[in-house]
Amino acid sequence: MDRKLRYGLIGVGNNAVKKHLTNYAMLSNVELVAISDINMEHAEKVAERFAISKVYKNYQDMIKEENLDIVSVTTPNSLHADITIYALQHGVNVHCEKPLAINALEAQRIVDAKNTSGKLVMIGLNNRFTNAAIYLKKLMDTGYFGHIYKINTGWVRRSGIPGRGTWFTNKSIAGGGVLIDLGAHYLDLALYLLGLPEPKYITGATYQNFTHTTARNRNGYAGDPNGIFNVEDSATGFLGLENGSTIHFEFSWASNIEEERTFVEVLGTKGGASIVNGKLKIQSELLDTCIDVIPVLNDNIKLLSEFEHFTNAILNNGNLLAPAEHGVYLMDIIDHFYRAADIQEPVFFDKTIVLN
Repeated sequence: MDRKLRYGLIGVGNNAVKKHLTNYAMLSNVELVAISDINMEHAEKVAERFAISKVYKNYQDMIKEENLDIVSVTTPNSLHADITIYALQHGVNVHCEKPLAINALEAQRIVDAKNTSGKLVMIGLNNRFTNAAIYLKKLMDTGYFGHIYKINTGWVRRSGIPGRGTWFTNKSIAGGGVLIDLGAHYLDLALYLLGLPEPKYITGATYQNFTHTTARNRNGYAGDPNGIFNVEDSATGFLGLENGSTIHFEFSWASNIEEERTFVEVLGTKGGASIVNGKLKIQSELLDTCIDVIPVLNDNIKLLSEFEHFTNAILNNGNLLAPAEHGVYLMDIIDHFYRAADIQEPVFFDKTIVLN
């Protein structure tokens, strides 16, 4: 029997447990070896739940002592680069939560370290792995919708601030607010569906409309009413692409809307499609009549598992659906957006983005 991949987790938050530990525990070719977190009491409880024998406060010690094949990095954003680079330098493949880093320069440091190490880095861009996105991407790549001239995308919440005074609302730790948190998912999805096109210019605005209240906190994120809140709670923008297409996006942790909504709407010359709150619809014409088509996708059967995909790539030298280079590309666009919002003018891109 082939040796199992030895797995370690760095950062034992809710997302780490629900997403990473739970899914890697289901894979027969992975052995859960150790976890690391500065909160040892919490880490030990999680370790007991998943029958993990080793718990570390210091991730460097875990990496040096446990001969790991994979680590998940699920820490606050500002720590992603240093931890990922350390793991790569010690011969460990990394599954890093989005964003890859707090800016494009930090993300490029990771890519450089990856290239030197010969190991793999995959970003946790889970929306690329949904059945709806996989099917829609296949349709778009066939030219089914004609020329895609516009995509609208966003994730808007009525009450969803991840706790005032948590690291999410501290720019020095998070790198930004709702755009780098929720926006990284759906802006990435729009760009991915378009084949990661070359950006031309970007403009937009950020807002801080709910920094004074804790009434709009997300469930389970109490935070500190007197804590730091120096990032945007909503953002809207417009991205122009070199091929003439455009992307309009909007994101909010809190807003005076009826209900939370996630969406990506694809507008093409021959048809369109939308994924709204996870449900895919296709808009087209038949016999001079507008029609909607709802594909029957079995949500109980994953077309592609993010976690199985990464382990298979490690074992078989395969290509990744969300490699580190895509993180540099995404963060460069986000960096330009924040610049445009700051100066309240469109910002143009240098034609230097190269995806390896």
